[in-house]
Amino acid sequence: MGVGMQVQGKVAVVTGAAGGIGAAIAEALLERGARVVISDLDATRLGATAQRLGASSGTEAVLAAPGDAASEQDIAGMIAAAQQHYGPVDIFCANGVGDGSGLGASEEQWQRALEVNLLAHVRAARQLIPGWVERGGGYFVSTASAAGLLTQVGSATYSVSKSGAVAFAEWLAVTYGERGIGVSCLCPMGVDTDMLRTGMASDAGDGGQLAIAAVTSAGEVLTPAEVAQDVLAAIEQGTFLVTPHEDVAEFARRKAADRDRWIQGMQRFQAELGGGLS
Repeated sequence: MGVGMQVQGKVAVVTGAAGGIGAAIAEALLERGARVVISDLDATRLGATAQRLGASSGTEAVLAAPGDAASEQDIAGMIAAAQQHYGPVDIFCANGVGDGSGLGASEEQWQRALEVNLLAHVRAARQLIPGWVERGGGYFVSTASAAGLLTQVGSATYSVSKSGAVAFAEWLAVTYGERGIGVSCLCPMGVDTDMLRTGMASDAGDGGQLAIAAVTSAGEVLTPAEVAQDVLAAIEQGTFLVTPHEDVAEFARRKAADRDRWIQGMQRFQAELGGGLS
C-alpha cells in the first residue's frame, strides 16, 4: 500500500464534476466530511450539481468553480477558490473525456483527448505537488480507464490518452510516494455515465458505437456512486490501482503474460462486435 489519507476535514478539488464519476466522487468526499470545489466546462450544469450536493449534505462545504480542466489558468483558479473558501488543497481528483475516434481522428480530436485526459493531470500536479512536498502530504487521484491498462476497441484517442494517464500516475507514485504524496489511478470498465451513453459516439459514428458495444458487453455496467466508493476507499488505504470491475486486473495479467495471445483474443472480440453491429 502507498500513502493513505483520511478524508474528514480535508479540502478537495474535483474536475469534470458536473455529472458522472466526477460528481459521484465529490458527493462521496462530502459524505466523508471533506470540503469540495467542483469544476467543469458546463457552468450551468455544474451550478445545478453544486446546489444538489449542498442541499443533500446540508452544508456549505461545496463550491462550484467553472473552468477548463486542461487550462493552466483555470486550474490555478480552482486551487485559488479552494484556498480562499476552505484552505489549502489536500486532494485533487482529475477526470477526463472520451470519444470513439479511430485512425480518422482529426488533429483537434487528438489534441482534445491528450489535453484533457493527460496534460490536464500533468498541469494540476505541477501546480500542487511542490507545495504538498513542503507540507508533507497530499493526494492525487487520476481517473484513467481500463482502456489505459488494456485498450479501447473503436477509439484510438481514448486508448492512447488514457494509457498516458496511467503512465503519468505511476510516475507520480514512484517519484513522490516516499515524500508523503499518495496517488490512486482509477481504471474502470463500463460506468453508467453520459460519456458511455452518448459521449463515445458523439465524434465518430461507427467507432463510437463499437466502443460502446465493447464496454457494455465486457462486463457489468456500474453506477458512478459504486465507483466513487471504491475511490474513497483507495484514498483512505493508499491503494494505487483502483479496478471496480474485478476482471480488469485479471485481463491486465493475461496481457502482460502473453501479449500476442491477448492481441489475437482482442482481434476476435472486435470481429464479433463488428459483426453484431453490422
